[in-house]
Amino acid sequence: MNERPTLAVGLMSGTSLDGMDAALVRLHGPTHAELVDFVTRPYADDERGELRHALAGGDAPSLARLHVRIAEWAADAVETLLAQAQVPASDLALIAFHGQTIWHEPPAVTWQLGEAAVLAERFGVRVVSNFRARDVAAGGQGAPLVPMADVLLFGSPDGPRVLLNLGGMANLTYVPRGAQERGVLAFDTGPGVAVIDGVARQVDARRSYDRDGLIAARGRPDESVLEDLLADPFFQAPPPKSTGRERFGDGYATALHARLPGPDGVATAVELTARTVAAAVGRWTPAGTEVVASGGGCHHPGLMAALARQLSAAGGYPLRRFSELFFPGDAKEAVAFALLGYLTLHGQPGNVPAATGASGARILGTVTPA
Repeated sequence: MNERPTLAVGLMSGTSLDGMDAALVRLHGPTHAELVDFVTRPYADDERGELRHALAGGDAPSLARLHVRIAEWAADAVETLLAQAQVPASDLALIAFHGQTIWHEPPAVTWQLGEAAVLAERFGVRVVSNFRARDVAAGGQGAPLVPMADVLLFGSPDGPRVLLNLGGMANLTYVPRGAQERGVLAFDTGPGVAVIDGVARQVDARRSYDRDGLIAARGRPDESVLEDLLADPFFQAPPPKSTGRERFGDGYATALHARLPGPDGVATAVELTARTVAAAVGRWTPAGTEVVASGGGCHHPGLMAALARQLSAAGGYPLRRFSELFFPGDAKEAVAFALLGYLTLHGQPGNVPAATGASGARILGTVTPA
């Protein structure tokens, strides 16, 4: 690979539906990424509503229009990022555009909306997009894809580490040692903040999420309801596995709120995430391994406290924040996709078959020329 520094933008819009993240990244080869700048373009309430409508099964015209609108929101984020960093688009080697997952049903299909041509036309830069489809075509889950970045960029040179992402869904990567793919294990553990925030919206329609954990702090988890929720076969299934809002989304949150209206429902959702994450870590990784957390869930005090408690009980796993070791954790997934775009343009695979279940390593994504 060419070791000359490469300037790239990574874009990520995940299952939390909070906004479009954009990271300006300087890549010094595939094993060192420098975060130059980062912005989030928040989704307005009506935009978030469009996404939820699509997730619930939108009609063809609305999905087609949303396909372009998501790319326009991404372009807004890139323009803000480049202006803030005072970097011209002509300096960019690539834009890596994840798009927005609308339907995830492996091994049949995974579908991300977002027209890459809009970005290529706006900025005159090569755009790498549609990252997940090739892995699914190779028999994989199409997720998680961040493990390649966890291996190359965020593993510890001194020993094992668990990289935990608390987005709308929660997923983990176990890296035995930095830049060593052998022995890596990665999978979705279940809901991250999607159910927590979905129940919070049922409690208070003025909120899009449980800001600062204030609603959950007023409630108490219901053990009998938790027992029922934890019986879901997804939690017992072995990896590789992945999930999304099709299973743990607004419908799931509405059903939980119907059983437990008010703050107790939110507190129960918090405990569900903490217990399922800790159970997965305890079952599949060596006791005492350091767990490094990133994602929106790190901003929920109740979730972090419950997770620390459950990880300790599961096997003495210390919990640290990603920002303590690297850069702000909210930028991690956008940085990871910048790396995946870099690998694609260099003809290198971006999936970890042990994580996705694909039949082999694959070069990911579609390249839209400048």
